Amino acid sequence: MSENKQTYAIIESGSKQFLVQEGEKIRLPLLKVKKGDSLQIKEVLFLRVGDDIKVGKPYLEGAVVEGKVLGDGKDKKVISFKFKKRKNIRTKKGHRQGFTEIEIKSIKG
Repeated sequence: MSENKQTYAIIESGSKQFLVQEGEKIRLPLLKVKKGDSLQIKEVLFLRVGDDIKVGKPYLEGAVVEGKVLGDGKDKKVISFKFKKRKNIRTKKGHRQGFTEIEIKSIKG
């Protein structure tokens, strides 16, 4: 029966979509916010509260996901290696994407 009391939302940040629940820690693409600040995300695409389901076109009016900023960081390094045989061409590049970690405090809709 506890499955029917679930509350979750799908939000958009940095042209990516994330499934979030209250109390969860997630990593969003790097945002210009300070550690300890509160954050309101209004780009809510989908919201489920118990058996009540709401779908936005594209966003839900009045739906807000609130969270607290835990800090910034960088992900693991991603290596891009290009190679052309018999041409002596080798290119190796690395990239570390920045992220902002937040903890979801509440989902309102």
